[in-house]
Amino acid sequence: MKISYLFLAPGFEEIEALTVVDIMRRAGLDVRTVSILDGQYVVTGAHGIQVAADLLMPEVETESAEWLIIPGGMPGATNCAACSPLTAMLVDHYKKGGKIAAICAAPAVVLAPLGIFVGKEATCYPGFENALTKGGMTANGDRVVSLPQLITANGPASAMAFALSIVSNSCGQGVAEDVAAGLLYK
Repeated sequence: MKISYLFLAPGFEEIEALTVVDIMRRAGLDVRTVSILDGQYVVTGAHGIQVAADLLMPEVETESAEWLIIPGGMPGATNCAACSPLTAMLVDHYKKGGKIAAICAAPAVVLAPLGIFVGKEATCYPGFENALTKGGMTANGDRVVSLPQLITANGPASAMAFALSIVSNSCGQGVAEDVAAGLLYK
């Protein structure tokens, strides 16, 4: 089974990060949280919740990775965008056919400036649409936009739908529906 990685930067949106990890694990997917901080596993989210990451950046092996996932939150998205090892990893992973998912401000703040999603449809937190279009992406006001290699969502209230889209892409719609049913989603 391929491993997926969800990156934690200071100021990440806790709901968007932890909901995704929880739902992916319920579906049987191997997802690991990664601190972008040098030598520090514990990362503090936008609302003061501290999370101990599974790994540090140097421990990430993208050669066999399925998903690289970026939660939003501010300044979490800005901190991810400023992490050059992460942005280089995202570009390389996508160019090799890997999958990327981002929610809230992250599609606009982290992904759009990379210049690799030109012409791709995406959604983001309201008010960040101009940053998407500056990066050559097409802004869509939907809660979740799911493409074969790129999934984006607009914010915390969409975290479950976002995570279930990732599960559907990886495991099929039936598995996503089973997980959703177990969560009493819908």
